[in-house]
Amino acid sequence: MGKRAQQAGDAGPLLEQAVRSVLTAPEEALDLALDTGASLLAASAGQWSAVSRALLGYADTAVGRCWSAGWRPADLARVVRRGLKPVHLALAVDLIAAEDRRHAAAALDRRWREQLRELEAEVWWPGDEQYLGAFAQRHRLDRFALATAVLELLRTWGRLPPIAPVGPAPGQAARAQHSGPEHPGSSAGEPRMLARIRALLAKAESTEYPEEAEALTAKAQQLMAQHSIDEALLAAAGADRDIPAALRIGVDNPYEGPKTMLLDAVAAANRCRVVWAKEFGFCTVVGFDGDLDGVELLYTSLLVQATHALNKAGSGRDSRSKAFRQSFLVAYAARIRERLTAATERTTSAAAAGRHLREDGTEEQLLPDARLLPALAARSEAVDEEVGRLFPKLVSQRVRVSDGEGWAAGRAAADRAALHGRAGEIRR
Repeated sequence: MGKRAQQAGDAGPLLEQAVRSVLTAPEEALDLALDTGASLLAASAGQWSAVSRALLGYADTAVGRCWSAGWRPADLARVVRRGLKPVHLALAVDLIAAEDRRHAAAALDRRWREQLRELEAEVWWPGDEQYLGAFAQRHRLDRFALATAVLELLRTWGRLPPIAPVGPAPGQAARAQHSGPEHPGSSAGEPRMLARIRALLAKAESTEYPEEAEALTAKAQQLMAQHSIDEALLAAAGADRDIPAALRIGVDNPYEGPKTMLLDAVAAANRCRVVWAKEFGFCTVVGFDGDLDGVELLYTSLLVQATHALNKAGSGRDSRSKAFRQSFLVAYAARIRERLTAATERTTSAAAAGRHLREDGTEEQLLPDARLLPALAARSEAVDEEVGRLFPKLVSQRVRVSDGEGWAAGRAAADRAALHGRAGEIRR
């Protein structure tokens, strides 16, 4: 009994020793380090509950270190999804949930809470001593296989470099929202206008009638455009001291270059900037909160449309080639950029002339406001300054086109795309 208690007390240092050995192992010696560490952790069934408790305690440090280095829940999950296996992702979500117990909901900003909900990060196990046993049973793993997965995950996270933060870490002051009260059906902290737009887009995507979908999407676009303009005028009046923010959007292979071009097209039309971290599979989008929300909605919708259009494009032998698909998506992004830029200019000109869209979709004529264009220019300048602060060293990258048929098909598909989100119009 005394010996078993002593072993349980040694589980924490044993785990740290195994993790340290795996973290520092060069690639050529990694398999040996993993086998040795996993064997130590899984050797005794009597020690397994202590290892379980030690792991969840260690997660507080390991995950917390990632938060301090600028990473967020969706980022850690994305890294695991790109480089490891589904069992590692399940472990990752659980360790994030375990660390989250340290923080009250009020200590987390809106987007952080949204990421936790999307990951479904929650403590499902009955007690920390029982976690590894319950996980092994759920995923049909033996102790050695599970210990190996744990060490592989902790190595991946432990070797992540610091990155530019895109919001407060838990416990830091959250960015204030300036978008009015929440809508009853919105996510916690979500601006009421965004909830309204999201609801319109959900109806547009679910209806079987194309004309109804176009009308709903057009209304959503107009509301988002007007919301952005209202925010700019609020700032010009001195009632809003908000500053640019940032978020990360995953951009994965295949064809990550053209996908990044599409995101950049959407962001540029909405006075946001995009910085691509290719090695980690995400882009950082910098802009004001309301614009960032619109960019994410619009990009997601257009990417789905582009994928569907690409799958239907062409019937020839070359339509499934890599060159065709790459050229298709590059052309699609280029044409969307043209459409969105033109639509934004039309919306801004109408607002400068005093035409204001109410939230219920009706329009009212106001006196032209000379502050609008300078206010929008000031916000664009603030975004540029924030990009320079977060990313002082940037490198441009080109994406090449090698298939003329794919280019033509991509532009045609972009002409047919519904511009879900912010500024824009539906082709009638």
